[in-house]
Formats: sequence, C-alpha cells, structure tokens
Amino acid sequence: MPPSSNEFVSVERPRTTSRIFAHTRWDAIPVAAGLIHCAYFFAMFYLFPRVPLWVMIILGFIYSVSISWNINGVSHNFIHNPYFRSLLLNRLFSILESITVGFSQIFYECIHMQHHKGNADRPDQAGETVDWISIYKHGTTVKPNIRLSTLS
Repeated sequence: MPPSSNEFVSVERPRTTSRIFAHTRWDAIPVAAGLIHCAYFFAMFYLFPRVPLWVMIILGFIYSVSISWNINGVSHNFIHNPYFRSLLLNRLFSILESITVGFSQIFYECIHMQHHKGNADRPDQAGETVDWISIYKHGTTVKPNIRLSTLS
C-alpha cells in the first residue's frame, strides 16, 4: 500500500482558545482589513456626487490597488483557511468579500482549488488539463500560451 500524504507532510496549525476565530486571534487583522476595504468601497459611492472628479480619481486609484492586496492577501487566505469557527460568520464574510472585490468568493474558491489540483499542468493526450486556467492549455507547443490578446 502506498504511503499516505500524511507521512510526507506535517502541518502544524496554531491552536486558539478564541470562540470567534478558527485558527488564531491574529486573523482579526485580515478581517479588519476586509471590513475597512468594504467600508471604503461604499464610501466611494457616497462621495461620488459630493466631491470633485480629481478626488474620485485618487480614491479610485487607491481602491484599485487595495483590490490587489485584498484578493491576494485577505481573500486568498480566507478561501484556504476560513477565519471563523461559525459557518454563518464565514458565509457573511464571503458575501462581504464578494461585494468588495466584485466577484463571487465561491467562484474564486472553485477555480483556485482546481488550479491547485493541476498546478498549471500540461495538456494530456486529449489536450485536456486538470487546471482549468493552466497557461499550457491552449499552447501550440510545449511552451505556455501567455498571449495577452487573441487578436494578435
């Protein structure tokens, strides 16, 4: 019988006595960042008719940068390690993140976990990949297809 994956990888997870957070109380930091980012998002809607265009351009630039850290930090960590013990709090935070970054966290989790299964794998004999977004999927050679446009 082949050895199980547990024999190869040992993961030590932090333990917490928190009744709210599932892994560590430090998860309050990304949760607070997500809440602040959501508040900023709605503040932009409130401010839009009330401030000059140049202010909105600056606020929009800050928001566009903050989407990157939210998706690559807060949201990415959340889909791998939900922050809360409560399923309801995890669902509410997922909805909050979906609104804030503009796409479903359930969709993000589905695509991202499939990516981890294949990890940018090369096509098999039938031209299929496990990773739906593999950069090799639509290549014509063994090189990845990294064209930015299909019009080139």
